[in-house]
Amino acid sequence: MNKITILIHCKDRPNIIASVTNFIAKEGGNIVYIDQHVDREQNIFFMRLESEFASESFSTNDFKGVFKSELADTFEMKWRIYSSEKKPKMALFISKYDHCLYDLLGRYNSGELNLEIPFIISNHLDLKPIADNFKIPFYHIPVTKATKAEAEDQQLELLEAHNIDFIVLARYMQIVSGKLINKYPNKIINIHHSFLPAFVGAKPYHSAYKRGVKIIGATSHYVTEELDAGPIIEQDVTRVTHAHAISDLISKGRDLEKIVLANAVKLHADRKVMVFNNKTVIFS
Repeated sequence: MNKITILIHCKDRPNIIASVTNFIAKEGGNIVYIDQHVDREQNIFFMRLESEFASESFSTNDFKGVFKSELADTFEMKWRIYSSEKKPKMALFISKYDHCLYDLLGRYNSGELNLEIPFIISNHLDLKPIADNFKIPFYHIPVTKATKAEAEDQQLELLEAHNIDFIVLARYMQIVSGKLINKYPNKIINIHHSFLPAFVGAKPYHSAYKRGVKIIGATSHYVTEELDAGPIIEQDVTRVTHAHAISDLISKGRDLEKIVLANAVKLHADRKVMVFNNKTVIFS
């Protein structure tokens, strides 16, 4: 059984859904999931569809060609088609914090994440034993102000050699430059606390504690050249009170970061995220 996922967005107009579903039926497909959304303000139609094809002669590449000529060009669609046979390849970028790394590798090891992890890159050696424990290749690429450009060239060489589909910054404490971002647009996922922009700096939890905050949160988003301003994929919050110490806030924050990042990675890997004008449409 061949299964594909189709993501579509275009100007909204009558007959899009009927045309797509009829096309799938004509090509011998059985639709097992379909969802759509219309952005009324911008008049944009979004659709996600999963379809199965029983024919042994089915070819995803051939299907893409027919889909483009018979349907996509007519409606002026922006579209992507993915085969379930190909798992996306994810590269992990890390520094010294290990909570997100442990969580993602644990989920990956248990088969929860529908992806491959060809390697891990870090600007420090501290977490190499974790990569070794999970038997994932580890590359140490130090980054300084003087060597940043050279380091990113090394990173890009590895990414391209392994045909990486997307990157996850699992508390990678370096700013990614436009060179990498332009190569992987809406394909670099970051995680951070949700105190920005109110509490900036190296100790946001300490600053938030002094202000007596009542909620803390985490945000996962795609990386853009405007720092921490990319399209948001996932967020979550939890309540805190005057009885919580700074260490409690940090612990709760790290728990949220793990969950929010894992959910964002799953949504991306399962092809459930569409980006338009720095906003995301997230399908169930």
